[in-house]
Amino acid sequence: EVQLVESGGGFVQPGGSLKLSCAASGFTFSGVTMSWVRQAPGKGLEWVSRETSRTYSRYYASFVKGRFTMSRDNAKNTLYLEMNSLKTEDSAVYYCAFSNDRFQPRGQGTQVTVSS
Repeated sequence: EVQLVESGGGFVQPGGSLKLSCAASGFTFSGVTMSWVRQAPGKGLEWVSRETSRTYSRYYASFVKGRFTMSRDNAKNTLYLEMNSLKTEDSAVYYCAFSNDRFQPRGQGTQVTVSS
């Protein structure tokens, strides 16, 4: 059974940093292109970043480029999202997910709140 478990969210002031983790199990993690997506209250799912499975190329949405860094540790079956210079508009539930049209499966999410 595929399991994705996010952690590391929390409350931070604007300009602060957080590092999210996603523990993966039940599939060959190193062979799957993964994404981080987010959903703010009242809004739809929004793609944040993607790392491909073979070349480990990384792609970012324009609104996080230069501030967020995605990475993975295949030995630990863990995906990461390091977030710096956080803005209030980054507040959302963040999910790690398989990188497909519906971003499924994905985890239960971790809440990130950026506020002064």
